[in-house]
Amino acid sequence: MRTLLKFSYVFMVLALLASCKGDKGKAAKTGDAVSTTATAPAAAKSYTVTEGVINWTGTKVAYGHSGTLNVKNGMLAAEGHKIKSGNFTIDMNTIKNTDIPEPGKASNLEGHLKNADFFDVANFPTASFAITSVADLDTDDANCSITGNLTLKGISKSVTFPALVVAKADGTLEAISSKFTINRTEWDIKFSSGLAGAIGDKIISDDISLQIKLMAK
Repeated sequence: MRTLLKFSYVFMVLALLASCKGDKGKAAKTGDAVSTTATAPAAAKSYTVTEGVINWTGTKVAYGHSGTLNVKNGMLAAEGHKIKSGNFTIDMNTIKNTDIPEPGKASNLEGHLKNADFFDVANFPTASFAITSVADLDTDDANCSITGNLTLKGISKSVTFPALVVAKADGTLEAISSKFTINRTEWDIKFSSGLAGAIGDKIISDDISLQIKLMAK
């Protein structure tokens, strides 16, 4: 009888230990399942800028002119539509006027913008922009605010503008800024500025309106 009771007791202990071991195994498997389904953070992808244009507008008291500048090259790093870093180079020799219908007059304006009165393209054939920080935005036409150093005529100044960045299904990244303004005198472009003594209808506004459009792959 005592032998039977001892056998029963040993059997119960072994069954209890087996049950505990099985529960731990289930817990481990459950934990493994959770860990394998956890979403890993997306890695930043590198994009090469393949197309880029900057629309510009400059104004006088009674009228203004507008045109384009081409982006020469650049790189962007992004996680989805979120840009993490980047830079691009602007070809200042591509300054083009788009509002004057007469080719000769348009060419004269382009030549003036390239000379030492304005961008001094002979000595500074390129300009550049390097991103220093990006903040999230949630508006109808922008999902981020981009801050970076704009270098013109060898002078670098920080500028900030809102932009809409879209990561497309075909692997391209499109970034379009809202229109923003810079004060040209901060880059030593003072021709016909009120700060340089221009008066009346000779004054050209210190503010230049810009809009950046980039396509990268």
